[in-house]
Amino acid sequence: MLSSKIQDTLNNQLKCEFQSAYTYLSLAAYFEDLDLNGFAHWMKIQYHEELMHAEKIYTYINDRDGRVQLQALDSPKSEWDSPLVAFKFALESERALSAQIYEVVDVALGERDHATHTFMQWFVNEQVEEEAIFRDIVSDMERVIESRDGLFLMDRDLAGRQPQKGQEGPG
Repeated sequence: MLSSKIQDTLNNQLKCEFQSAYTYLSLAAYFEDLDLNGFAHWMKIQYHEELMHAEKIYTYINDRDGRVQLQALDSPKSEWDSPLVAFKFALESERALSAQIYEVVDVALGERDHATHTFMQWFVNEQVEEEAIFRDIVSDMERVIESRDGLFLMDRDLAGRQPQKGQEGPG
């Protein structure tokens, strides 16, 4: 059974994962508006990935006899100055999400909730990978941002991203 402190922390993390998904959907809409459909496709896959993360936490709370308490989401940002600025924003969003995940881990350690600590290690490892991917894309974009050809090639490359097994979304 979850302590009330762990339950509250996990419910907050659930909100963060949904908020992250909402942000990625907004980024996809931004890129679609720029006719950068490969970028939009990449962000839609990221959106579905965040929903999968939220579902993992939702299920975990229930499996531990906790109570899922959904919280209101904020309207996501919808405009950026450039595709590069948008990806830098996404990188900073991932870093903020990592910090929030570390907070859950810290609370679990403080509460001596070994099951939650172990459960959250998947998210810790996932965030290391997420931040590295975003850093690489930002770095690539910084090299080609002034080149229409470079942006075109990146758009084409990002269009090739495949969803992880089990996270295929509609469309």
